[in-house]
Amino acid sequence: MKLPRILLLLALAPMAVSCANQTTTQKEVLFLAGKKSHGYGAHEHRAGSHLLARCLNESGLAVNARVIEEGALPDDTEKPDAVVMYCDGLKKHIAKEHQEAIQAWADKGVGVSCLHFAVEVEKQDLGPTFIDWLGGYFEMGWSVNPHWDATFNELPDHPITSGVQPFTIRDEWYYHMRFRPEMEGVTPILSALPPLETLTSRAKDPRRGSNPTVMAAVQAGEKQHVAWAYERPDGGRGFGFTGGHFHKNWQQDDFRKLVLNAILWTAHGEIPAEGVPSITPTDAEMELNQDYPKPAKK
Repeated sequence: MKLPRILLLLALAPMAVSCANQTTTQKEVLFLAGKKSHGYGAHEHRAGSHLLARCLNESGLAVNARVIEEGALPDDTEKPDAVVMYCDGLKKHIAKEHQEAIQAWADKGVGVSCLHFAVEVEKQDLGPTFIDWLGGYFEMGWSVNPHWDATFNELPDHPITSGVQPFTIRDEWYYHMRFRPEMEGVTPILSALPPLETLTSRAKDPRRGSNPTVMAAVQAGEKQHVAWAYERPDGGRGFGFTGGHFHKNWQQDDFRKLVLNAILWTAHGEIPAEGVPSITPTDAEMELNQDYPKPAKK
């Protein structure tokens, strides 16, 4: 029998109050949610951003998150402690519209996170910028974007993995990302060895499906990094997360906790030993703010 939401929130309260007492400064997190994209249940940028923001705001920690929809920054937007972009990439990327503002924030130590398609930018345009903000990005012709069941059995000792248990989940996990030379400042957070079929089944697509370099890496048994943390030389922080294609995946507690931890980490917030607490969203809550109506059952 499930407890009412209010009782679950009260159950989390002692932990949250204890953690909040350790942090005297409230962290401000700004989500930039992209426009409509793939249809019901996929690339739900608005719904996913609101869900994650609600989890942060209900955690009881010293954090305040808000969501800006349609990628438009109001004139009164003040410098946050962290900005999260959840949007389509390439020519539609929110960063193309607000590069100057985000760069000014990053120069002042603001954390930058990108979720799913938001890690992909045009090499000749924002590629160097994302190397500086995030430590890596999806580069067409080098990186690939198959759907596969990734198993994360080994997690690094890092604040982002606090309270996160090993898990397996199907997503459109991008891999073979373009990282900084020698992975300078970059810490892999989620790594797994993709099935070779993720490349062989899409070998005819050299732009996103496969290429000789990634094929050789997977054949050699090299684990691929699908989420990573980056510490910038100036003290700022970045986080790249290639999952998040399927909206339903935010119901998986470890998947969700890792991203919540990472966002707070980029804001230089204190992460509890058991990670950012949040209640598993109900099916009804998962339907909130989706861009497309749920298809009628045939």
